[in-house]
Amino acid sequence: MKDWKERLTKKLEPILVKNDPRPDISSYDDMPYAIFRYDPEDEFAVRQEIELLQTRLEGEGKRVMTISLADCLQEALEKEGLTARRIAQAERRTGAAKVRDTVNSVLGKRQPLDDLVASRIPDGADPMHHVVFITRAGSLFRMYRTSTLLEQLKGKVRVPAVLFYPGYLDGAAGLRFMGVLDAVHNYRPKIF
Repeated sequence: MKDWKERLTKKLEPILVKNDPRPDISSYDDMPYAIFRYDPEDEFAVRQEIELLQTRLEGEGKRVMTISLADCLQEALEKEGLTARRIAQAERRTGAAKVRDTVNSVLGKRQPLDDLVASRIPDGADPMHHVVFITRAGSLFRMYRTSTLLEQLKGKVRVPAVLFYPGYLDGAAGLRFMGVLDAVHNYRPKIF
């Protein structure tokens, strides 16, 4: 069994089936979420296992909501009129770095990613019955840091949530997004 699958099924899943998983996934009341880290090359296998985990949790009476960061990114860009064609043209004209800065600005200020994520969680979501899976973090690669997203979500998420994170562990609490970017060591959520 792969290391990530064992961590998912033997460490994270038993916590998520609890009546109130929040104390076991986070030490912070205003940040009831954790990070599940896996190697980027395992993305598709992890996606399949997430679906199976959702089925098992729902069999235990939980309601699982999946929020795709790829869908949030697409929505933010569409709201700003940034189609794939316009982005490609801008990249040819101004370069990739400028386009990344523009997308970062969209997600950070004009269409805040944290607001898009939080808006997908129903107002009546119950911490005892609902679990949120935040997936497709790799779609943000080089444009927006997940550490920023998690800090901005502080106080906006009330139900247990898990960010599925493609990257590598660096020390006890550092993560290297997609295994490429320099490690960020300021993650406060628990890392599984």
